[in-house]
Amino acid sequence: MIKKEVIDILEQKHQILYEWLKNRPDENWVKGPEGKWNTGEHIVHLIQSENYLNKALRTPKFYLKYKFGTNNRENRTYSQIVKKYQDKLKNNPGVVANISKNMPIIKHSDKISYLSKLDKEKKVLIKKFQKWTEHDLDIYLLPHPLMGRMTIREIVIWTAYHTEHHCNILKMNH
Repeated sequence: MIKKEVIDILEQKHQILYEWLKNRPDENWVKGPEGKWNTGEHIVHLIQSENYLNKALRTPKFYLKYKFGTNNRENRTYSQIVKKYQDKLKNNPGVVANISKNMPIIKHSDKISYLSKLDKEKKVLIKKFQKWTEHDLDIYLLPHPLMGRMTIREIVIWTAYHTEHHCNILKMNH
């Protein structure tokens, strides 16, 4: 996928989530299945994930190369990334990203603020992603807690799927 296609799918997956959320009753924001995240917590998790990626994309390239090396394989496709992530989740049931182990208390009054923060993080991500050359997107690596090292292009593609993944969970359980 070229940069424009990655950005388009990222935008699309977020838009699907926003449309679904817009049509949900406000009380669902704080209610969730027993022992599972409520809607607000899913959104906070997505904010945390994109914020973490945005911070990583500010890291100087020389440091990324020093810390994580450079890519020596073909990029994975969207479907390959999805399959690998689903397999990792299947083999690690109940895993929660370190960035989301301490969730804030979710209140009705936070809904608009959190949705605004998610949209802001997505816009920052797109802006940062656009600054990378097509070549550098395939060379530099970042670590993913389940997937291992991924190219910048792959991790942004994964972010699009990650949004879809949480949207699908919400649709099934909320």
